[in-house]
Amino acid sequence: MQAVILAAGRGTRMGLLTHMLPKPMLSVFGKTLLEHKFDALPEEVHEIVLVVGYLKERIIERFGDSYNGKKLIYVVQENPTGGTAQALWLARPHLRDRFLVMNGDNIYASADISTCTHTTNWAVLVQEKDRIRTGRVVVDQKDRITDIAENDDHGGEKGFANTGLYVLDMRIFDVVPVPKAVGSSELGLPQTMLKLAHAIPIHIVRATMWIEIKAPEDLARAETLLSTLATK
Repeated sequence: MQAVILAAGRGTRMGLLTHMLPKPMLSVFGKTLLEHKFDALPEEVHEIVLVVGYLKERIIERFGDSYNGKKLIYVVQENPTGGTAQALWLARPHLRDRFLVMNGDNIYASADISTCTHTTNWAVLVQEKDRIRTGRVVVDQKDRITDIAENDDHGGEKGFANTGLYVLDMRIFDVVPVPKAVGSSELGLPQTMLKLAHAIPIHIVRATMWIEIKAPEDLARAETLLSTLATK
């Protein structure tokens, strides 16, 4: 199995922290955000496609062509606002069969990633939140996804937050990517997935642990949480 990690962005909300480093290279609890994902991947993931862009040399020089026996392949997203769907389409020539897609900044639990890899259909890892800061995932009574509302399309109410981790296969490329929002030039992967939801079941997997990294204070929160988990 393969994993695609979207690591092209700068992370402008991080301010000076990303002046010399791309956001996925920021460190928490002794490891970069990318290493947290590398180390959480299950054994069946043998190849990682990294979509890089801003200060890509810092990532390539650090990790080279492999990480703990997993092959690393790099593709470049030149347009920083091209969107998650554009990033995945750039990785398309290297992909086959089923694969994971995940954001390059968030931190995921290895058990949750493993659960996702063993799903039979497409899947989105979600976490129930009292207040959602990211996309809101709407499901039916069978936990099948019916909609994913972006940040500006919901009021931050309680519900399932989209963690940015997906299980897909090559059928995603049967459709043309669509914008994240009306009038936007950014192509959204969740919105593109929904174009096939009538034919391909997309189910949620509930996360046991997910750390969303959006701002500098999230790094401190992640440090505290991971330190606490390590002592248990």
